[in-house]
Amino acid sequence: MPLQNRVTPFGEIVATAARGTFTGNRGILHDPATKTLLNKRWATRAWIICVCEFRGRRRDVMATRSWTELFFLDEATALAAGHRPCFYCRRTDAERFRAAWVAGNGGNKPRAEEMDRVLDAERRLKRAKRTHPLPMPPAQMPNGIVLADAEDCFVMVQGKALRWSFDGYEPAPLPEGELAMLTPPWTFRAIAAGYAPVLHRSANI
Repeated sequence: MPLQNRVTPFGEIVATAARGTFTGNRGILHDPATKTLLNKRWATRAWIICVCEFRGRRRDVMATRSWTELFFLDEATALAAGHRPCFYCRRTDAERFRAAWVAGNGGNKPRAEEMDRVLDAERRLKRAKRTHPLPMPPAQMPNGIVLADAEDCFVMVQGKALRWSFDGYEPAPLPEGELAMLTPPWTFRAIAAGYAPVLHRSANI
C-alpha cells in the first residue's frame, strides 16, 4: 500500500503509487511505528526541496523519528506548494534561487529563515492553501508557474498550459473560468528574474 507522502501543488499530502523526482520535508509529521501521518502537516517553517539521492545515502522512508520524507512530481510542483531548494543537498540551486529572489523582489541577501517566513505567509491561510491573483496573462508567465481552478492544476511552459497529474503533464487548454496562481508571489518573481525550476520530463513540449 502506498504511503501518504506525495505532495500536490496545493500542498496536500496524499497516498499514490506514482513516484516523484524530488523529495523534501516539513519536519517530523509521521509515526514511525505505523508509517502514517500525524494530524499536523508541518512542524517547521522550513519547507525544503531535496534531491532523492545524495552522496550515496539511502533512507528507509518514515522508518525512524526523523524528518518525514515527502515527494514531488518535480520542482515546479514543490515550489507551487510553498517549498524552496535545500541549502544542504542542493546548495548551488539554493544559492541561485536566493540570488533570483533578490533580483526579483529587491532587498538584501536574505537568510534561509527570512525566506521561510515570507513563504509561510504566502503559501497558507491557517491549514488551507493560499492562492493569489494572476500578476499577468498566463501566456506571458515564465516556465514553471502553476495555476489552478477549482478542479485542475496547470503548469505554464513556453506560454502553453500543461495539466498536472501525479504521473506527469499533458497539454490542455486553460479553463475559461477564474484562475488563481498557486506559486507564491515571491517565488514567482524569483522565477521571473531567472530561476528555472526543474520540470518533469513530460513537460518537454
